[in-house]
Amino acid sequence: MQLDIDFVRQQFPAFSQETLKDQAFFENAGGSFACKQVIDRLHRFYTERKVQPYSNYDASRLGGEEMDEAQVRLAAILGVETDEVSFGPSTTQNTYVLANAFGNWLNDGDAIIVTNQDHEANTGPWRRLADKGIKVLEWQLNKDTGHLNINDLQKLLENRVKLVCFPHCSNVVGEINNVSKIVSLIQSFGAFVCVDGVSYAPHGLPNVGKIGADIYMFSSYKTYGPHQGVMVIRRSLGEKLPNQGHYFNAKYLSKRFTPAGPDHAQIAACAGIADYIDTLHMHHGGASAASATERGEFVHDLMRAHETQIMPPLLEWATSKNSVRLLGPTEAELRAPTVALDIKQSPKKVAKELALKGVMAGSGDFYAVRALEAHGIDADKGVLRLSYVHYTKPEEIEKLVDALDTII
Repeated sequence: MQLDIDFVRQQFPAFSQETLKDQAFFENAGGSFACKQVIDRLHRFYTERKVQPYSNYDASRLGGEEMDEAQVRLAAILGVETDEVSFGPSTTQNTYVLANAFGNWLNDGDAIIVTNQDHEANTGPWRRLADKGIKVLEWQLNKDTGHLNINDLQKLLENRVKLVCFPHCSNVVGEINNVSKIVSLIQSFGAFVCVDGVSYAPHGLPNVGKIGADIYMFSSYKTYGPHQGVMVIRRSLGEKLPNQGHYFNAKYLSKRFTPAGPDHAQIAACAGIADYIDTLHMHHGGASAASATERGEFVHDLMRAHETQIMPPLLEWATSKNSVRLLGPTEAELRAPTVALDIKQSPKKVAKELALKGVMAGSGDFYAVRALEAHGIDADKGVLRLSYVHYTKPEEIEKLVDALDTII
């Protein structure tokens, strides 16, 4: 089944805005456009439900029901139990809370493993546990390819490892790590697994139940929704860790790691992500009897197939230029469409020139300083990053490549 790109773009009000007309958006890794299903729910909540939820009067009751709906439906798509999903202000904040919980649970001499391929949010908070006597080991990427070698991980696991934190894919390297295989190896050593899915989830929500990770995190503002951090914590781990919320919420798994009060409207609007997935599933002829998890997998595959199909012209351009170094795999099937380029020119200057040509792109270190430095790249200079998702048209890839060719 081919993705109906025109139908997809009709779901995003941004594409009908005069201010964005003729603009090709290639900084999706920093945050996607919001789909109309999310915008409609957010507008309804702010205009009709903006009261304290879960009380008996209609506005309050309906507001609470919409918040619950978001949790129920996202959990079903992700293949986990409802209360194994929780919402926080951001994935970075969620990670800090989890790191604090682990810091109060692990013992002196216990070890954790982090990578230098990650966004700082899934490595920095964990590294601070060294101050509490926890041994922090680093699973290092290959400085030439950016690849994380699973054989290197196996050697590290021979230590007293209790937790391994790694990305589903890096926000600069772009390689899609073999999560299921890595999770299986880690758990065979009796350790828990925390997967940062922020850079992967925009390309199709994963079946976390099938992957088997103990923790899986992503950001809804990058998956066509509002600004929230979505966190899956499987019961087998969540009930072991010390409660980080109010003491009277300790018995509720989905409240144990969200000490901040919930953002009612933003959480409720996350149900719009599920609406969008169901809309795509129905429009593209998905099975009517499919479960929510199956619908999510169907749409995931649609998104990935389209993204992979239109990627080669960009990768071919990047690999043909002697003045350009492509980070990560050269094969579209092995990576997410987050393409970071190490260039001789100033990435910031090139991004500005691209903007003049109607191409929205990003430059900088993207909070992946350790990954860039491991590649021998000056993090202060940074890279040029070109990232797209399933609503990107082949013509926009062509426009991007043509613009790059005149600048670099």
